[in-house]
Amino acid sequence: MKKLLFFIFTAAIVMSSCSKPKGFLVGVYGKSKPETTPYGMVFIPRGSFNMGPNDQSVTWTMQQKQKTVSVDAFWMDETEITNGEYRQFVHWVRDSLTLEYLRQMDDETESAKYYKTTKVYGEEELDTLLNWKTKIPWGVKWKEGDELTEAKYNAINQMFFSGLEKTKGKQINSHIMNYSYQWINYDQAALPGNEFNPYTASYGPNAKVRIDSAFMRNGAIVDTVITKRLRHRSDLISRKIINIYPDTMCWMREFTYSFNEPAMQNYFSHPSNGKYPVVGVSWDQAQAFCHWRTAYYESVPGLPKTQDYRLPTEAEWEYAARGGRNSAQYPWGGPYIRDNKGCFMANFKPMRGNYTEDGYLIPSQVASFDPNDYGLFDMAGNVSEWTSTTYDQTAPTFTHDMNPSYDYKSKMNDPKILKRKVIRGGSWKDVGAYLQCGISDFEYQTKRSSTIGFRCVRSYIGE
Repeated sequence: MKKLLFFIFTAAIVMSSCSKPKGFLVGVYGKSKPETTPYGMVFIPRGSFNMGPNDQSVTWTMQQKQKTVSVDAFWMDETEITNGEYRQFVHWVRDSLTLEYLRQMDDETESAKYYKTTKVYGEEELDTLLNWKTKIPWGVKWKEGDELTEAKYNAINQMFFSGLEKTKGKQINSHIMNYSYQWINYDQAALPGNEFNPYTASYGPNAKVRIDSAFMRNGAIVDTVITKRLRHRSDLISRKIINIYPDTMCWMREFTYSFNEPAMQNYFSHPSNGKYPVVGVSWDQAQAFCHWRTAYYESVPGLPKTQDYRLPTEAEWEYAARGGRNSAQYPWGGPYIRDNKGCFMANFKPMRGNYTEDGYLIPSQVASFDPNDYGLFDMAGNVSEWTSTTYDQTAPTFTHDMNPSYDYKSKMNDPKILKRKVIRGGSWKDVGAYLQCGISDFEYQTKRSSTIGFRCVRSYIGE
């Protein structure tokens, strides 16, 4: 029996080796598993649709014509990013700042606990990375004469408002909640004349890049724009520093003679509002969230390599909102905003001043209404959503019909008109006409509003 098994095993090896003959073109093919569904996302298959409005303009203005476009497959968040999900981002920034303050303490032995250690030639050495396994001593109290306790207390206390900034109680200083990140400007690398020349082992003499740069000066964020010669790949890297805390004052700023102070104080921070969509977040803050979400995923060892999280293009958003129904006027497919029982299909402003006719006064909890055929919730109403697309009324005439995108990365000193970003879906404060799948609107990328949120997408890898 053992001889028979040995013969079979040997024959299998010989046959497998004969399947790829030496000296011939056999290719290099790696093994890969199908990409698993990311947590909280749904799969949107590739396809084509007629992009643009299905009905005449509600304001009787000139509007874009429909255009048949094709979109590749991608993953999309099934709901808008919630307060609870965005708070995870805020807490990560808060904790990283606190760990940084703790490791700057004068006590070298204690501060070393907040550094990550790595082994170099068998010996442990301090790394420049933060040690996230170390517990932050939030409850440390002042003990006069105890230098170590005083040092911890002073480090922790830097995270709270103090002096003239302090109003009441102990509040986290939202003004220092800054997130710094970098990215590669592939759009600059793709410019004509910026190609790498292998015959000279350099970029062309006229190769130039225009990138963002940012740094801190006396506690303030300084944004600059640099135009320089392209000599190395590192010249393509931009840097951004963004204060990521939502603008809670938008609840009062946008409503004159209206008592919205409870929403200002509680909408984002109160635990009971965790499942509500985050608002008061600018396009720049949404971009920073996408970068952090990608970095957070990649920080976990063993997870498969994927595409970056990002904001959807306008075409991706509209294609997903239609749910596979090419001529759908609304995400639920029908031409009406009520079902056959007379109930409203989304959270919006259905009557003259009667915001509660649909069951809600301001944004509702995500997934309070039925999803579309792709399984996406709140693609109409609740909050409008940022896309990555720069707004231009003539964009359909010059964008491609395959994965159309106009993503102009505006710089600090660009005209304001170049900083308009497309928002989609309509909000709780909009009338029903703005809930249509094909209606496009815009807002400036620095605007933070009680009616605008966002959701992320991730490009799909494979067939």
